[in-house]
Amino acid sequence: MAAHRRSAHRKPKQRPLTGSAARTAATLALAGAATAGSVTGAGAAPAEPAPTATQVRAKADRLYHDAEVATEKYNGAKEKAATATRTVDALTDEAARRTARLNTARHALGSLATAQYRSGTLDPALQLALSSDPDAFLQRASYLDRAGDRQSGLLHGIRRQVSQITRVKARADRETERLAARRAELREHRTAIRAKLADARRLLDTLTADERAAYERGADARHGGGPAHADRSAVRGAQAPTAGSRAARAIAFAHGAIGKPYVWGATGPNAFDCSGLTQAAWKAAGVSLPRTTYTQINAGARVPRSELAPGDLVFFYSGISHVGLYIGGGQMIHAPRPGAPVRIAPVDQMPFAGATRVA
Repeated sequence: MAAHRRSAHRKPKQRPLTGSAARTAATLALAGAATAGSVTGAGAAPAEPAPTATQVRAKADRLYHDAEVATEKYNGAKEKAATATRTVDALTDEAARRTARLNTARHALGSLATAQYRSGTLDPALQLALSSDPDAFLQRASYLDRAGDRQSGLLHGIRRQVSQITRVKARADRETERLAARRAELREHRTAIRAKLADARRLLDTLTADERAAYERGADARHGGGPAHADRSAVRGAQAPTAGSRAARAIAFAHGAIGKPYVWGATGPNAFDCSGLTQAAWKAAGVSLPRTTYTQINAGARVPRSELAPGDLVFFYSGISHVGLYIGGGQMIHAPRPGAPVRIAPVDQMPFAGATRVA
């Protein structure tokens, strides 16, 4: 019986397929393998080809340009944050001064109330009847009237000061909220700048040494390059500004900055970005310019390109994201981009957007 149960559980021996059955099974196996292969292939994304050196250079250029746009936005947000900080500080000081005056008034009112309490609470008519010196009493009564007027004035002043302090503190709260928004904007632009510059560096690191050198030469040409050590003699045929004029002083400062590095957000004296250089140059001439390219373009009278004169601010790109200081002869001094120091460059090597005459 046990042997029977064991034999019942044995699997029947499978006979090998022959003839047409074997051919059919092979065909089905090949079809299944082909189907599985096509499914696997459909799910796997094809590898993207590595970018060419030309594509790397073009993308790096875009990233540097985007970083410069973000830099000008950062500069604008930083200027607004500084203004908001000064406003908040001034309102805080004003609230403190008003609070001190309020405390002084409250102290005076408390002193007056204490003096009245100590003088007694007899009805004035009874005090007059009991007084041995009516004239002296009437004199004291007039003092009390004046004290009452003084008390009324103190109360009115306290109410006014409390109201003013409430308004000042409410305004300070609003300005503090604005300051927080400006600081958040600063962080956003700072993050964007750093990310774009890091992406550009990573891209350029994929180039060979020869390709990187070719990129730097090409970038100089595309972004208004030129020898960083160039001096005044490099500008041939340039009309000189009037000696001692503001324009001459601004240009002299810019010449002194040649060779100093480009650093985003910098206004000198050891490094500059493009609008930081023009702002510092004109500050040396006694003129206060706003901080960004898109505000500097409105800081003076617009002039056509055909009428440029030394000292004019020249702007580039449709978003007004770059600026230089015109020095004559079709040349300018500017801070080009990261890795390229302050230098002399032709005006016509970047998309011209406009010019402004400051003074």
